[in-house]
Parts: sequence; C-alpha cells; structure tokens
Amino acid sequence: MRFILLEIVLPILLFTFLRALLRSIFQGFKTAATPQTVSRQPPSVQAGGELMKDPVCGIYVSSAVAITRTVDGRLVHFCSKECRDKYRAA
Repeated sequence: MRFILLEIVLPILLFTFLRALLRSIFQGFKTAATPQTVSRQPPSVQAGGELMKDPVCGIYVSSAVAITRTVDGRLVHFCSKECRDKYRAA
C-alpha cells in the first residue's frame, strides 16, 4: 500500500499541482501581453442624397457626404480632400 502511495499517487498529485500552478502563471502573462481590443463601429454615413460624379476620379458620391467646392458659380462634388486638391491644382 505504501509503495502505491509513494510511487504512483504522490507523483500524479505533484504533477497535477505543478501543471495547474504553471498554467495559471502563464495564463496571467498571456492576458497581460495581449492588448485590449477596442470594438470599432463603422463610421456613420448619411443615407440618401443625389449621386454626383467626382470630376477627378469619376467615382459617384452622395451629395449628402461629398466634399464640395464652388467653381465659377457651380457647385462641384468630390469624394475626398485629395481629389478636391487635385482639381484645385489643375
């Protein structure tokens, strides 16, 4: 009986205890090392508005969200500030 206790049960108990201890230690390192994820929501886009063609790249953009500039008394719609600046430079 003493042989079974010392040779089989005690090593299994020690192994289980050390495994649980090491797992909890390394689990703490893993959660501390991984950055917190931030839930990002897509930007809100206004629905509706007439589609206007960007004169620089040709993309159709909603007039509700377009970047506008008045040129010769006419309102011009752009999809981005980069397209607006390219149009301005031309």
